[in-house]
Amino acid sequence: MINDLQTPQLTIPRVSGSTDWSGNKNSIYKTLGASNHTDKERQSEDYYATEPKAVELLLELEDFSNLYVWECACGQGHLSEAMLQKGIKVNSSDLVLRGYDKAYNYDFLSEENKEWKGHIITNPPYKFAKEFVYKALSIVPNGCKVAMFLKVQFLEGKARKQLFEIYPPKTVYVSSSRLLCAKNGEFEQMIAGGGSAVAYAWFVWEKGYNGKTELQWFN
Repeated sequence: MINDLQTPQLTIPRVSGSTDWSGNKNSIYKTLGASNHTDKERQSEDYYATEPKAVELLLELEDFSNLYVWECACGQGHLSEAMLQKGIKVNSSDLVLRGYDKAYNYDFLSEENKEWKGHIITNPPYKFAKEFVYKALSIVPNGCKVAMFLKVQFLEGKARKQLFEIYPPKTVYVSSSRLLCAKNGEFEQMIAGGGSAVAYAWFVWEKGYNGKTELQWFN
């Protein structure tokens, strides 16, 4: 495990010109899988903001203070700001800029994205979640952590079984309450509509870990 706080190294330049999650002719996103909802039901760019409480609870369970954290699908900065308030050094990016002044425009799944010397914490666009996990674990060094906020049902499926066989999560923290992921970041509207009916969990990998996955509950 890397013990000293280090300045992050991202070996490729920032990307500009991307306009939406569907991608342009050079975007890797156009070739990837489909959402688990219909196009009509889902936000067109698969943008669902995570309430800050989710990452605050994660930071009570896992230590990320020794290195920078990359929030690579930062949206409006909900998780990034919560981490900064807890003293975590955060690098924030997204394929679509949504007014968060600390974020820069970057395609995390780009083939040019080859190395990140730190941890990764994010709620990825769900239809690309598996690809985000593979990419994250391919670019961080041994001992670094990757934490993805995902639906509990991410545990299902033959394709994801293969992912878990290659990269078993160290811990899956299942939320015992219904944390919110709000379409377009509209939390008040979501609460007014009755809150969330979806169960979420933090899937935490430690690069190089090959043991059994521990299941825990939080909140």
